Amino acid sequence: MPTEQGNAQESSRPAATGFGRRRALLAGGVVLAAGIGAAADELARGDRTAGRATAGAPAAETAIAFHGVRQAGVTAPQQPATHLLSFDLPQTSTADDRKTLRGVLGALTRTLAAAASADPPDPRLQGGGATRLTSLVGIGPALATRLRLDVPASFGALPAFPGDRLDPRRSNGDLLVQLCAADRWTVTVVAELVGTAAHSAGAVPRWTQSGFLPLTAPGTTPRNLFGSKDGIANPDRTAAERWVWDTTGTHRNGTVLVYRRIHMDVTGFTALPEAERDRVIGRRAHDGAPLSGTAEHDEPDIYAKNPDGSYVIPATAHVRLASPRYDGGARMLRRSYSYDDGPTDRGLLFCAFMRDPAQFTRVQDRLAARDALAPFLQHRASAVAYVLPGTAPTGTLGEQLWA
Repeated sequence: MPTEQGNAQESSRPAATGFGRRRALLAGGVVLAAGIGAAADELARGDRTAGRATAGAPAAETAIAFHGVRQAGVTAPQQPATHLLSFDLPQTSTADDRKTLRGVLGALTRTLAAAASADPPDPRLQGGGATRLTSLVGIGPALATRLRLDVPASFGALPAFPGDRLDPRRSNGDLLVQLCAADRWTVTVVAELVGTAAHSAGAVPRWTQSGFLPLTAPGTTPRNLFGSKDGIANPDRTAAERWVWDTTGTHRNGTVLVYRRIHMDVTGFTALPEAERDRVIGRRAHDGAPLSGTAEHDEPDIYAKNPDGSYVIPATAHVRLASPRYDGGARMLRRSYSYDDGPTDRGLLFCAFMRDPAQFTRVQDRLAARDALAPFLQHRASAVAYVLPGTAPTGTLGEQLWA
């Protein structure tokens, strides 16, 4: 659960709009969030195809374009509601399975493009303004190996980590789809459409998971279920080009998503005294500032010491062990969400994008070995996916896989 790589959200959108679908959902208690960070806006600028707006996130109630050189589920600012779907492909022959994959990717491209358009065909998505849907589609490592697909050489399955309690029924998959939108209604409806389209083309559903962000004032960082501000320092555009996006050959404009479903012992952690919670995290809960600094966005100084020689940020603090300084400055693009699947199953949907999944492995190895937060966390599901480059309006996601 590395938190030093940030979790920027959509900053151009108010916490809620006054239009039909969204108003009804707010009245029903659905938790929405406004955005927090300029970092995601910075990533969005210039990353779409020519002719598209480049002055930041689209204005409220306008559609977010599906087509582009990179998938909008990564480039557009983070939104308050998410839904993830995983699918498998039946194993027959390499030739037949490749044909099935082409059909599934075509069906997903058409379905997602239509749902994200300014005039979605499904009546349930009409009448409440643009859906503001963003999405991404990724390929799992087992499928890439089985069908000899053209994916980056560094892409592969994650290793086992100490303390993992992974449920195989909620982990991995041949195909991963992530949907994000301004409200739960949109992602629920589109998840149904995606499931139908993928199944009709030959894919088999494996698992689904929904998540949310808390109601958060514009320009501020959301808190996770521990009450900690979760995600403060996402990479800017220059850093993202170095650490997030692939820049080589057919893999250009692709990236890798690491997903972890992390159960949180909320009762146990919040029972600790506030000062102890701050030392475990390495930040002060009330303002998010690192123990070595005075403001939320101060860079944590992992080398600062107290007069007695001890580290200001303790050696086992979560923030310290997740620091990019241990990885030559490498940063992930964090897009995590909370989940609540019942009183005994709440936690974090860790979603992070990076060029090389070995970066996550290095961080998680440190956390698994020494993190003071580890007793309050349990990793219960995991997946990694090669997020495909985007596609032009006349194209289909995954065309590069056959090179």
